[in-house]
Amino acid sequence: MSKDLEKISLFLNKHHALSLATSFDGELSVCSLFYAYSKKENSFVVASSDDTLHIKHIKQNNKIAGNILLETKEVGKIQGVQFRGEFLNLDNEELKSLYFKAFPHARIMNPSLWQIKINYFKMTDNTLGFGKKIVWDETT
Repeated sequence: MSKDLEKISLFLNKHHALSLATSFDGELSVCSLFYAYSKKENSFVVASSDDTLHIKHIKQNNKIAGNILLETKEVGKIQGVQFRGEFLNLDNEELKSLYFKAFPHARIMNPSLWQIKINYFKMTDNTLGFGKKIVWDETT
């Protein structure tokens, strides 16, 4: 794993909620989802219902974007990650276990679990210097 991806992974494991943006046929949607992150699979695992607008979009266009940020007013502590990837049906038992380990109370709801396979990260990390960016792109 690259040093950049390791740094991003450390940040992601300190948080548990992401914002997800979807689109289909000119219609946009954004939502917040709890997640578990797998460094091994470079994926988020999320739960969501089939009747939500974002899942309806994803069934037509599974390309997504999103972000996770540390909410702070202290400029020197600003950190956040933007990401892009594909939203996929989850059939990996290891990833399912990861989600329920992070959110054991969710098991009783028997949620539909999904995988967000990441292909791009951009992290802003002002703890490394004002406006410092770390970019990881699977295609490069």
